Amino acid sequence: MKILVTGGTGYIGSHTVVELQNAGYEVVVIDNFDNSHPSVLLNIEKITGKKVVFENIDIRDKKSLREFVSKNKDINAVIHFAASKAVGESVENPLKYYENNVGGTLNLLEAMQENGIENIVFSSSCTVYGEATPPVNEDAPIMLAQSPYGNTKQICEEVLLDQTNASNLKTVSLRYFNPVGAHDSALIGELPLGIPNNLVPYITQTAIGKREILTVFGNDYNTPDGTCIRDFIHVVDLAKAHIKAVEYLSNKKYKSSYSVFNLGTGKGSSVLEVIQTFEKVTQVKLNYKIGPRRGGDITQIYAGCEKAEKELGWKTERDLENCMKTAWDWEKKLESLLIS
Repeated sequence: MKILVTGGTGYIGSHTVVELQNAGYEVVVIDNFDNSHPSVLLNIEKITGKKVVFENIDIRDKKSLREFVSKNKDINAVIHFAASKAVGESVENPLKYYENNVGGTLNLLEAMQENGIENIVFSSSCTVYGEATPPVNEDAPIMLAQSPYGNTKQICEEVLLDQTNASNLKTVSLRYFNPVGAHDSALIGELPLGIPNNLVPYITQTAIGKREILTVFGNDYNTPDGTCIRDFIHVVDLAKAHIKAVEYLSNKKYKSSYSVFNLGTGKGSSVLEVIQTFEKVTQVKLNYKIGPRRGGDITQIYAGCEKAEKELGWKTERDLENCMKTAWDWEKKLESLLIS
């Protein structure tokens, strides 16, 4: 099978390309390096021993996207990662998020429809649940989004559902909780350009000296230690779920043409627990302070993921300690891997 991966040099995308290649799939990747680095392609090839077929395309460029897809009509499925993903940035610059995340998805769906490509796995987010009571399962109501980023994921899910109902499209939306960690090889991992918006890369960058201090955004939430609680899932576990989703579509295991699955561990960890776990695993004392709350953050969320285990045959295998260990190994090796 031939799989198109949009945003395939990004954090989750690159790990998924590795798992796809290791599973024997033919993979083609498009990306524009908006939040990634060209060296990722070489590092994927070092891991898998297989060349990555790549084209530099921005999904907002409708003409280039349509031309590319028309040349690759033998694509069996699309895994769609390409999107801007920072909650805080989306609050500050919402138009960028609507143009890229929603507009780009519309362009992709049009190109797929024109060329008879019927299977898509969509990179969604637990942010669609808003401030829900955990554990959150797929039947939880979609709440008013707390950020433009979350709203773009809601809108894209609605678009995908409508298009699935109106055509031969078959869709799996995977609602991620909080991906962390890196590949065991330390050749790929989370690579934020500029100041990280996510917790773990900020932790590792602070620990290695790139950042002076980590700010914990609020300690007055209604949680045991006052800090926000999230469900942190290892990125390799997450990547493997996409293989299961492609198999689910290609083997026609689905009960409905549009399916939604949560991807998480089913366990919540607070910001302070993550910091303490990092310090325990690495034996590195972290410089951090408590700051004010950050706009767009919810108090706590973690997954109910029984549906993914039952229907996809998938569940997580790695714990928070492994997440912190691999993230730290990646940070320590990062400088030597970047190729200009």
